[in-house]
Amino acid sequence: MSQRLSSFEREPRWVDWGRYPRHRVPAELRDWLWERGSLTRRVIAHCQGPFRVRLLRQSVGRPLGSERRLLAMPAGEQAVVREVELLCGGQPWVFARTLLPLANLGGAMRRLTRLGTRPLGEVLFTATDVERLVVEVAELDPNDGIYRVASAHLLEPPERLWGRRALYALAGKFLLVNEIFLVSRWRKGAVEVP
Repeated sequence: MSQRLSSFEREPRWVDWGRYPRHRVPAELRDWLWERGSLTRRVIAHCQGPFRVRLLRQSVGRPLGSERRLLAMPAGEQAVVREVELLCGGQPWVFARTLLPLANLGGAMRRLTRLGTRPLGEVLFTATDVERLVVEVAELDPNDGIYRVASAHLLEPPERLWGRRALYALAGKFLLVNEIFLVSRWRKGAVEVP
C-alpha cells in the first residue's frame, strides 16, 4: 500500500527552474532535470529493459500547501491525487505525483482520471491545448514528506533526491505534476542502476 502525504508535512523549497543554481545539481542529472519535453519519452528512450508505469494510488485528497497555492485552489478544496512510479527493468526511476483540482474535472481533464497505468505524458505531450506555465526545481532530503513517499519502495534511499514540478493548463484548466528522480547514479543522457 502506498504511503500518503499529509498537508502538515514539511515540504522542500521549490525554486523557479530559471533561477535555480544549476551548479548545486549533480552534473549527470542536470539534463534530466531541465528536460523540456516529455520525461516519460526520455525514460523510455534510455530504458534498457521493459518500461511500465506502476500506479501507487489515485484518490481524492488535500494538496500540500505549496501545491494548493500554485494551483490557485481555495483553502479546503480537494484534488484527485495520482501517484505513480516510472519503472525501467523493474527498477523505479521516477516517482510522479499529479494533482487535478476537483473544480477542474470537466471536459478534457476528466479523461486524465482514467489513465490507470498509462503514462500522463502520453496525453499531455500529444494534446494541442496544453501549455506549461511554471516549472520549479527542489532538492529533497529525508525530512521532506514527499521524499518519504517517493522513496518508500527503494531498498537503499539516497541521502538526497532531486525533483521538479510543472504547472500545466489543459484546455484552460490547471493541473500540477511533481517528478522526483529516484535512480542513484545518473549519466549524461542515460542512467546507471546499481
